[in-house]
Amino acid sequence: MGPVVTGTVHDTYVAAIRHDLVDLPEDARRIGVVRRPTSWFHGAVDENVPALGPPEDLLEDAKQREEDLKLQGICDDDAQNVAWDEVDFAERYRDYLETEEGSVAEDRLAELLREGTDVVLVCFENTEKKRCHRTILREVLEERVA
Repeated sequence: MGPVVTGTVHDTYVAAIRHDLVDLPEDARRIGVVRRPTSWFHGAVDENVPALGPPEDLLEDAKQREEDLKLQGICDDDAQNVAWDEVDFAERYRDYLETEEGSVAEDRLAELLREGTDVVLVCFENTEKKRCHRTILREVLEERVA
């Protein structure tokens, strides 16, 4: 039996693609992982898989807490990061990925990787300053195909 070949998982944010700020493998499949994409988002990705975005209730909880923190005078980036912790975003997103909706979508990406396709997960957040669910998804996918 020959060596097992798997694709690699990359992640970035849509503005980095649009402004040519990121160096990605040329033949990588760009997969949007956004529940509510803007009209221009689709031009930067090969496809969008809304089921890999955080569920609506988690997005709403995090956004509401972030807005509350901003009203208390906390800056945008810090408010997002504090809200992330306070609503248990990472744990809740991982739990969501284990539901039928999340796992079916995740299975499809894992299969692409097992076939040797490089995958780029694309969302809106620049993770130099803010957290994003795509980093969790990347970890989960890497664990699955390892």
